[in-house]
Amino acid sequence: MNLIACQRSPRCVNCGFCKEVLICPSPNRCVGCLVCYRGCPNEAVDIVDDYRKRRNMQIKVDGKPFEVSEGLTVKKALEVLGYMYSKFPKEGDFFAPCETGGCYSCVLLINGQPERTCVKAVENGMDIRTELPSNYVPRRIISGPSGHSVGGKATPWWLKTEEQYIEVAIWTAGCNLKCRTCQNYDITYDGRSEPITPYTAAELVTTARRRYNVDRMAISGGEPTINRKWLVNYFKTLKKLNPDSHARLHLDSNATILTPDYIGELIEDAYVTDIGLEPRGARIETFMKITGITDINLAKKYHETAWKAVEYTIDRYKDRVFIGIGIPYNKFFMSMKEIREIGSKLAALDPEVQVCVLDYFPTFRSQNIKRPSPAEMLAVKTVLEETGLKSVVVQTSIGHFGPNNTRL
Repeated sequence: MNLIACQRSPRCVNCGFCKEVLICPSPNRCVGCLVCYRGCPNEAVDIVDDYRKRRNMQIKVDGKPFEVSEGLTVKKALEVLGYMYSKFPKEGDFFAPCETGGCYSCVLLINGQPERTCVKAVENGMDIRTELPSNYVPRRIISGPSGHSVGGKATPWWLKTEEQYIEVAIWTAGCNLKCRTCQNYDITYDGRSEPITPYTAAELVTTARRRYNVDRMAISGGEPTINRKWLVNYFKTLKKLNPDSHARLHLDSNATILTPDYIGELIEDAYVTDIGLEPRGARIETFMKITGITDINLAKKYHETAWKAVEYTIDRYKDRVFIGIGIPYNKFFMSMKEIREIGSKLAALDPEVQVCVLDYFPTFRSQNIKRPSPAEMLAVKTVLEETGLKSVVVQTSIGHFGPNNTRL
């Protein structure tokens, strides 16, 4: 018996998302990749048991013959054979953080070509190599570049304005979290667009920088950090193409896999100058409610890593990079009491650190929530400032407000 996805027609509104954005590796017979289950905005897909008879398939893994049943992804077939996929880097044989086809972190060599194992159906006679060639160039799906007038978590508040572009940005597909309030879900769950190399991405952003006449170049998501080789090479190439002292290389991240060595590589070797981190809650139950991570051990790992990333980056690099901390807010998942806890925690690390509060609005799988009013967001700002934080910015439906309630 295997698990497959089954469309639930009463909830389907024919929005076209599953045909235009989500990727399906086997439209004629489900192979259980569950991309449609994870990514359908209307939750119109169920997981059901599949009792249909399956033929055996002959495959090779690193030259050794194996037999697996049909109707599986390569990822699932390798798991059946004893290989371990992890959701945290270096904790298994392979890393498969998004499982929706956007990040390309789970790529292996299949029939001589780099393929995503999470969305590749097993075929008879398939040859799988578990090591990529040394000259393999990573790829991933991105959106943009586009001019950005507001910026992200690590855009200095005094630059934020709606009157002119202050940066160019790209957004990466794929995320290791499954937030019901995903604010960029059409990008995050994109598994169909053509992937590009970090070198091509850097060239596109550099061209856009000149077109928009800005110095700041940002990357957000989805989650940029879940394909480390791609991201590091992207920033290195971006710096090579933009060697001037005015160039600012900006990363926004959920910080859940940003270990100290990764942070060090991005800043010391890849020239990141601005970094935005978003730990998403002071409490583990809040983190799980926001992120959709139901595995308590994985949630604790992500939550702890994110807060340690905040602490490490502030402690080690606050004089070298501009740091911004993001806080997603909606009373649906976070109380004012927890806002105060977060503020106290950050103020103890550095009262000068910039804190950006994002008013999470109804979208994706949380259409029932209500967007916080400007007055509510200003109340959040007051609570954070009462903890000693001096640079608090809040996003509202009528614009951004910075220190001294300055309208940005």
